[in-house]
Amino acid sequence: MNKTKPYEISKYVVQEAFERVKANKGAAGIDDESLEEFEADLKNNLYKIWNRMSSGSYFPPPVKAVEIPKKAGGKRVLGVPTVADRVAQMTVKLYFEPQVEPHFHQDSYGYRSGRSSIDALGVTRKRCWKYDWILEFDIKGLFDNIDHDLLMKAVRKHTDNPWVILYIQRWLTAPFQLPDGTVNERTKGTP
Repeated sequence: MNKTKPYEISKYVVQEAFERVKANKGAAGIDDESLEEFEADLKNNLYKIWNRMSSGSYFPPPVKAVEIPKKAGGKRVLGVPTVADRVAQMTVKLYFEPQVEPHFHQDSYGYRSGRSSIDALGVTRKRCWKYDWILEFDIKGLFDNIDHDLLMKAVRKHTDNPWVILYIQRWLTAPFQLPDGTVNERTKGTP
């Protein structure tokens, strides 16, 4: 292991993370850098991410706050990270997800690889013929109100990887940057 790099992170995983981010597409963050612009200097951009993450010096930039309308009225604020930050997040996901995936309930479909809302609807259709009832719920403002300490306790239960824990904690507290340039610190919730 390189003595100047306290965290062992594979450059190949960072490359794989970029490929997945590219496949997901997505909008530019606060730096207005598109995927195409990031890819124009791909080797240097991926090296910077790997180098900073491996040394423990990666700090996420503020997340671009974008308001989108809700179906029932009102607005929801979504956080749009920069392309580089999405690559860093995907790198952590590639290391962390295999550790937590086996612990999810088989009927959990949200935000899971290889599962979608279409899969959930398929299971629901089949069960409609078996049961004459359905239970649906939505926790209002769930992602806006997640307790950081509680979430980090859950993360630590599933990994002892120090850099995974470090970066998840940093992303939780990364501030929102509003369209007018105002930066809001966050003490709860996820972007």
